[in-house]
Amino acid sequence: MDGEGHKREARVRRGSYTAPALEKAFLIIELLASRPQGMLISEMATALGRSLGELFRIVVVMEEAGYLEKSPADDRYRVTYKFLDIAYRATPARRLTAAALPEMQALALTTGQSCHLVVVEGADGLVIAREENPGTRGFALRMGASIDLVTSCSGKVLLAFAAATEAGRLLDRVELVRGSPIGRAGLAEDLEQVRAAGYALRESPITRGVTDISYPIFSFGGTCMAALTVPFLELIDGSQSVTIKEARLILAETATRISHQLGHQPE
Repeated sequence: MDGEGHKREARVRRGSYTAPALEKAFLIIELLASRPQGMLISEMATALGRSLGELFRIVVVMEEAGYLEKSPADDRYRVTYKFLDIAYRATPARRLTAAALPEMQALALTTGQSCHLVVVEGADGLVIAREENPGTRGFALRMGASIDLVTSCSGKVLLAFAAATEAGRLLDRVELVRGSPIGRAGLAEDLEQVRAAGYALRESPITRGVTDISYPIFSFGGTCMAALTVPFLELIDGSQSVTIKEARLILAETATRISHQLGHQPE
């Protein structure tokens, strides 16, 4: 069989292979990902348009394997941290967080502010690490929070410092998920400003009194791996330990040190 014949055979195989049980398992995972409070098997069946019998055995197997857990209080199933553990071990996230977490702890202690690390996941950003501020008052995003790539400070850093082809693919993916255009001309101007400054800073459009500051984290070869962000909470009594400008400079130094640990050598 010639090369074209092998390619045709491979396409046929990919198109004809099905694994119904595995497909249902993925549907269950994706469904529960948007239901942190958990769901009964009957509720999953209704939401997915499947019978209770179709899902029962799959859910039990996933529970025995440690991917789902059932609440003893209400019998609702939730996704476990096993997925997160596998993702860390199977992706660059493990090395990234290993380098970033000690620096993030020092950053939170020095600035008195929380910080979080965001990577691209699908058409969104994903918080893969966070460090709360050491004081009694603060503002922080939860671990695993989904971040809008187009409108958020972290998202604009990730887009601004991505390779042009990669940024284009990300925006295509965002528009596909949203089902509508995102106004690329205006966004391109914003991203150019971020690239020129080397960071993004803006008042939070959601939380009053919070100013988001975000810097890129680079790896060997200059690839932007993540955005390190401080949601700077300005207290009414002015008791925060550093100013926004001081926090930005400390954040910049922290991002540089993390990037250096990942092999980045700036030109």
